[in-house]
Amino acid sequence: MLEILVATAAAFVLGGAYYAIFATEGGEMRPWMVAVEVLRCLVLVAVVAGLASEAGVDDVAGGLALGAALFVGFPLVLWVGAVVHERTPIRTAVLHGGDWLVKLLAIGAIVSV
Repeated sequence: MLEILVATAAAFVLGGAYYAIFATEGGEMRPWMVAVEVLRCLVLVAVVAGLASEAGVDDVAGGLALGAALFVGFPLVLWVGAVVHERTPIRTAVLHGGDWLVKLLAIGAIVSV
């Protein structure tokens, strides 16, 4: 359970730092937005932790591999589809995709040890 809380906090902090560094636009998050983001991180962590447990991933290298595989299988595929079919600007897709990559790698590493 501790790894779930640590990974949730890490995902939230990493996401905030990532967007503070790379986003050119944005505003202040209202309290309800912070709560939603923490909940989103918690759900993501719980899913990755469950997958890691079921797959027997129990070291950092395996956790990083799991995070990378999840990134390729889901956010990357979805963002490419958004660029191709919905004409989402590539910069937007890369920005949000990078956030997903950072989070999934960190979560995979944390919940796997």
